[in-house]
Amino acid sequence: MAPPIETSSKTPVSQPPAHPPLNERILSSMSRRSVAAHPWHDLEIGPGAPKIFNCVDRVLYSSVVYPHNYGFIPRTLCEDNDPLDVLIIMQEPVLPGCFLRAKAIGLMPMIDQGEKDDKIIAVCADDPEYRHYNDIKELPPHRLAEIRRFFEDYKKNENKEVAVNDFLPASDAYNSVQQSMNLYADYIVESLRR
Repeated sequence: MAPPIETSSKTPVSQPPAHPPLNERILSSMSRRSVAAHPWHDLEIGPGAPKIFNCVDRVLYSSVVYPHNYGFIPRTLCEDNDPLDVLIIMQEPVLPGCFLRAKAIGLMPMIDQGEKDDKIIAVCADDPEYRHYNDIKELPPHRLAEIRRFFEDYKKNENKEVAVNDFLPASDAYNSVQQSMNLYADYIVESLRR
């Protein structure tokens, strides 16, 4: 005959959950089908900003094709009330909506319809062929000429005027990213006050 099983009169010690609890916002968005993450506001810019940052690839309005992947930097705001644009040089094209890390190497000051519309020139921070680039002057002159020409011409079908100024070094790109991060933060603070 087996000995009786002893039961403890002690209160059981609660074990920590196997996984940390999900963020309340994630839980609430999962329970509502109509809520989706907004790539401009809900995605993080990343801890390495303004030098290395996350960006989202997007589709071009017209039928022309960007010379490289093109997108915007989340949680940034520019004078044109849009997020900061970024051209990402890398080995492969990516699908629109892809989220990737980029490293700023330069700034292309641009005027679009009389409004400032600067572009960050970056390389994919995780692409082994390009991640070692640190400044725009390291790119071949022909590559820069192609980029400039594309942005001078890409809105001609829309009868819009665009002026591209000389490329600026990485330090100017960092300043531009930081300034757009600050504008975004000010915008959020103002929105919360309303």
